[in-house]
Amino acid sequence: MADRQPNDPRTVAVVGATGAVGEVVLRLLAERNFPVGELRALASERSAGSTVVFDGQDIIVQEACPESFDGVDFAFFAATGSLSKTLAPEVAKRGGVAIDKSNTWRLNDEVPLVVPEINPDALEKHKGIVSCPNCTTIGFVMALEPLRREAGVKSVVVTTLQAVSGSGKPGLEELARQTAEVDRGEAPTPSFYPQPIVGNALPLCEDFREDGYSTEEIKLLNETRKIMGVPDLDVTMTCVRVPVPVGHSATMLIETERALSPERAREVLSAFPGVEVIDDPSANVFPTARDVTGRDEVLVGRVRKDLASDRLWLWQVSDNLRKGAATNAIQIAEEMVRRGLK
Repeated sequence: MADRQPNDPRTVAVVGATGAVGEVVLRLLAERNFPVGELRALASERSAGSTVVFDGQDIIVQEACPESFDGVDFAFFAATGSLSKTLAPEVAKRGGVAIDKSNTWRLNDEVPLVVPEINPDALEKHKGIVSCPNCTTIGFVMALEPLRREAGVKSVVVTTLQAVSGSGKPGLEELARQTAEVDRGEAPTPSFYPQPIVGNALPLCEDFREDGYSTEEIKLLNETRKIMGVPDLDVTMTCVRVPVPVGHSATMLIETERALSPERAREVLSAFPGVEVIDDPSANVFPTARDVTGRDEVLVGRVRKDLASDRLWLWQVSDNLRKGAATNAIQIAEEMVRRGLK
């Protein structure tokens, strides 16, 4: 592997190629000029036989099975957790690397959970499977890590406002259908979400646990601790689903170990790879989900000192389909190629 060059063609599989994230993976592989020699579009039996587009060509989708990964260098999993649980080990067994977007492997001690701007060294310990964090977690830690490096972090209180595409195509379809119902003067009928999402905000992402927290909230807590290597980091979180197609937002109240002025916070955030500060209250300038859609940067604004303490408030937005999913996964593969790991 040491004599393999970064631009040498790789055989790449995309599992879940017909889904919302899978489609973005295919588009970004071409946009970022990833060295794809052969592209295998894979999905469940239900989607087999359909076609997807990669680099201007129609690709027939095949049913994903163990033999699909013979000779594969990278397999991007943008499908159900059950598929990645069954098939990611098959990729590793055949000498490839599975980069998984589901929740299946994130907290496995043997599997790196990676945001390349933050903890790329974790890739050195991979055993054929690398996990991508939740789309909410990625934007959150990208805004938090620069401040942690500068002044340490004691605690964070965060409320997320999450786009329906975070639920995949069913979420997008539900919002579109309910919008049409309201336009016709009809009552919106929920099927995927427990209550109407159009014109509404639901303080539930995924499912409630017995302790009253949602599974999404617990993901945000545990994944943040693992990525940042701070197992007892104090994070308090509420995750809310909002009627936005693409773009997760979050308001964050951060207690640093050493006092940090808003001015210095803006400086360290602006200097961090993949983060852009858009913050001019005098001109009503701040980032929104519309601003970040189709972009890979995490946008940060409304950086200000808490009125009652030395804590900092900030607002961050990120495209949950790109940096929150597809871009981060491809960046992992790019980093592994750069390091000669594949």
